Amino acid sequence: MTWLKQFLGSNIGLKVVMALSGLGLFGFVIAHMLGNLQVFLGADKFNAYAAMMQGNSLLWVARIGLLSMVLAHMGSAGVLVLRSNKARPVGYKKHTFLSGSYAVRTMRYGGLVLLAFIVYHLLHLTVGSAHGEFRHCMSDGDGGLQCFAFENLVKGLSNPAAAGAYIVAQLALGLHLAHGVWSLCRTLGLGNPRYDALARKAALFFGALITAGNCSIAIAILTGLVHL
Repeated sequence: MTWLKQFLGSNIGLKVVMALSGLGLFGFVIAHMLGNLQVFLGADKFNAYAAMMQGNSLLWVARIGLLSMVLAHMGSAGVLVLRSNKARPVGYKKHTFLSGSYAVRTMRYGGLVLLAFIVYHLLHLTVGSAHGEFRHCMSDGDGGLQCFAFENLVKGLSNPAAAGAYIVAQLALGLHLAHGVWSLCRTLGLGNPRYDALARKAALFFGALITAGNCSIAIAILTGLVHL
């Protein structure tokens, strides 16, 4: 296993780890957005979806897997950033959108914004400690769960400050994904000029799609389109 240790310790190995963990997180972001968009179907549908997720026996397996991907992504990115700074202590003077240097700078700071948001999001709509009116799921008496995810979400994002934080975080996420999808394509061997233009368009498309989808929820609640 020495070869594996050497590979994972190399810059190429770290980039592969970051790309693969990023791919897994990208899949989670898509699934999470699609699940949350069910809020537009009304309280009953959204609460039933939340109860199904909470009652799933594989929920903690998924959470541990997600946490592992986050740690792998952050860890590999952190090591690469430190090595990059050591190799080039003076930064580039010119940056263009989706260029390697611009992407590194944007993803570095955007990643910190997203990390802070993840902590807030968990405290706000998962643990409930940052949400004064949060209600946890409870047994319905028939072996099932009664969840109040719709009410928690609407009340939580009715606060303009909370909704604003979510919107800013989604903008950071969209930009992070735009750079991330493009970088992932290059790391996995699609950096050929024949595919580069397509990779750029796909990166921008998915970044914009996820930003629009997630922001639409906060905006709909703020404007009263989705309400209790």
